Amino acid sequence: MKKILKVEQIQKYYGNKDNITKAINGISFDVEEGEFIGIMGASGSGKTTLLNCISTIDTVSSGHIYLENQDITEIKEENIAKFRRENLGFIFQDFNLLDTLTIEENIALILTINKVPEKEIDKKTLEIAEKLGIEEILNKYPYQVSGGQKQRCAVCRAIVNNPKIILADEPTGSLDSKAARQLLEVMEDMNNKMKATILMVTHDPLSASYAKKILFLKDGKIFNKIEKGEKQRKDFYNEILDVLALLGGDARDVR
Repeated sequence: MKKILKVEQIQKYYGNKDNITKAINGISFDVEEGEFIGIMGASGSGKTTLLNCISTIDTVSSGHIYLENQDITEIKEENIAKFRRENLGFIFQDFNLLDTLTIEENIALILTINKVPEKEIDKKTLEIAEKLGIEEILNKYPYQVSGGQKQRCAVCRAIVNNPKIILADEPTGSLDSKAARQLLEVMEDMNNKMKATILMVTHDPLSASYAKKILFLKDGKIFNKIEKGEKQRKDFYNEILDVLALLGGDARDVR
């Protein structure tokens, strides 16, 4: 399999020499094309900081992150926005849709910014909306549709530009259980049928059970990792719960 992402001994410190917080403490892992990886850990474990460093929202204190062969820790500030637009897809907890644009315009925004020809924009937008079952609401505005439909729009926007990797930060956090399950099934389909490479931060074991591999973080380090393999999702879910219990129990013992 082709290696898409390589995280190499990254560290992230906050504060000054008198009061340093280590958010990430020597994390290394690879992501292959078509993988769906979940990142879990308690609050303060470093999972969101890790995602922010990979997405270039934050910078590492040391170490390197490679997207294919490009060292993203070396990208100049003025080139970061272009890099994100061309290579990354984002799915946020709160959708981040623009209420002044229709669903179709929200999906197409990245293509418009990248100066894709109008006919191609229309074609790509309709294709991706049909795949996610929201073609009938393309002319509506975000405030006119349900939370689940908004999140599907956000997923369409994340993948319409065929990014190298999709970064999802607690994507089901603001959805009810039915809408959350629908979204996770959509993400699973994106991964299985469209070979989308997904990195998802979540605190929810049910959401994590849709991934194919889970990295568990503790105190800024990788504490454990498990793979779904041929397991049924229910069995993988139970395995995730077992690791979380170990993670929580270990944390309590330290106190």
